[in-house]
Amino acid sequence: HEPVRLVRGNLQSLLSPDKNSDNSNSAQWTGCVTAIAASMLQTNMVDTVVCIATNNEGDWTQPEPILARSVKDVMRGRGVKPALAPSLKVLDAIRTDPSIRRLLFCGVGCAVQAFRAIQHELGLEEVYVLGTNCADNSPTPKAAREFIQKGMKIDNSQKVRGYEFMQDFRVHVKIDDGDGNVSYVKKPYFTLPGSIAEPSIAPSCLACFDYTNGLADVVVGYMGAPLEGEMDKSYQTLAIRNAKGESMVQAATDQNLLQLGNIAMGSGASHEKFASTTVSSDSIILALTGGDVKEEGVPQWIGEALAFILTSAGPKGLNFARYSIDYHILRNYLHVLDSWGEERIIKDSPIPTYAMNIVQQYLDSDIMFAALHDKILVQQQTSKKM
Repeated sequence: HEPVRLVRGNLQSLLSPDKNSDNSNSAQWTGCVTAIAASMLQTNMVDTVVCIATNNEGDWTQPEPILARSVKDVMRGRGVKPALAPSLKVLDAIRTDPSIRRLLFCGVGCAVQAFRAIQHELGLEEVYVLGTNCADNSPTPKAAREFIQKGMKIDNSQKVRGYEFMQDFRVHVKIDDGDGNVSYVKKPYFTLPGSIAEPSIAPSCLACFDYTNGLADVVVGYMGAPLEGEMDKSYQTLAIRNAKGESMVQAATDQNLLQLGNIAMGSGASHEKFASTTVSSDSIILALTGGDVKEEGVPQWIGEALAFILTSAGPKGLNFARYSIDYHILRNYLHVLDSWGEERIIKDSPIPTYAMNIVQQYLDSDIMFAALHDKILVQQQTSKKM
């Protein structure tokens, strides 16, 4: 596919002049996904868009798939929903509706994989897939809310729009005061309670190796982009995989809803050592290997100092994306190894070849990661003997 590009959305022309409507941007970032989906409807490339909106109460933690037939419908899908979404819930409605002929499906990697497996059964004339990079969704809306309350120490009185684990080694929580004024609460990763990770991450996400959403025609993400200011003003990344993806992006740029930037670049420290170090200190891996999981994170001032040092000296741009991808692959491999055992992994091949190649590189070259791998195997052998 083409080199990864930097990109920003421009949703101003789509906002309603009606004073009674929700006239805020409401996008998590700058609205790149919304821009592409809206432009495809405007230009009649598709007649329907599958996207994830919030429920009727507008709760940001309650994802609900919809069949969007208008730009107004698509605008309901603005913003990232941090809990697992039932994206395939609308498939029967698609199959039984003869007016749906050209479809855009928007989703994360697990939803896209499932959709690709059955799209030929839907009887559609044309199918496009717009993906996002994804890792570590909450298993339920309740778990997402509890992460905000217990992990970020933000109470229910503040109107949270969403959150992201950002390139500056901090969690950024986007808050709306109700009058359209947006602010951010930022907390270094290292200050989070050690016990918050396990209930906040769906078990299925710990066995996922498709961070890059490999089956989508075009993918929007952010880990490979430079962090410049707040997320609703920063660039994201755009990976165009094929001719369909190119036409999807072209529709949005022609409508002036998408601004393409330079080719994304990597700089800073090598990502490999950062990835293995992060895995070895990960609370989920510490729990697997008998390590000490701290109930409380480090003090705020130490967390801020660590985040500053790592952001300054660590991997940046595409190197940060490589760090994030490798970290999740290595952590999830160890989780699957602990759950299934090495013999079953070899026999059933549940892990993609590209992920196993990355794992093998670290096993061959990184003492710290190899030691974690061996420790899990020893624990399994000891358990069998008992």
